[in-house]
Amino acid sequence: MITMDDIIREGHPTLRAVAKEVPLPPTAEEVELGKEMLQFLKNSQDPVKAEELHLRGGVGLAAPQLDISKRIIAVHVPSVDPEKPENGISTVMYNPKVLSHSVQEACLGEGEGCLSVDREVPGYVVRAARITVSYFDETGEKHKIRLKNYEAIVVQHEIDHINGIMFYDHIDEKNPLHLKDGVLVIE
Repeated sequence: MITMDDIIREGHPTLRAVAKEVPLPPTAEEVELGKEMLQFLKNSQDPVKAEELHLRGGVGLAAPQLDISKRIIAVHVPSVDPEKPENGISTVMYNPKVLSHSVQEACLGEGEGCLSVDREVPGYVVRAARITVSYFDETGEKHKIRLKNYEAIVVQHEIDHINGIMFYDHIDEKNPLHLKDGVLVIE
């Protein structure tokens, strides 16, 4: 079971490396890793489990954050609509790629955080508001999905991890709280 002790922190060289592609279909070990990553996210969002295991809440985790330089990410974003629980996203993506993105940009009003960053980093992290992503599942089957707003931001954050990019690389150093006109702020 993955815990906070397994997650490497900023400054570790693996977080700045471009991760290697996963051969398809993924190995049994890579499939198991994906399942454990997703389970960590579910545990981190369960108030009882999170407290018991001392987990920080997370909606995404990339293999490089576990010091494993492979292109594997897990995302678990529950639906905000209790009437439509299927509207969330909960999956493991092998070799995910952004195929296209909107001109419209978006950011989270409260900024972004990261399980590998133990400090507050103020500033807007501007990303594409909508993306189309391709990825492979644990059987090696290819998928293509469209995501928007919060889910798109989460997936872009995790794909950045497999490309050696940290979220704060997107923050304007000189003016972290400045936004261009037309940027959608998601609260």
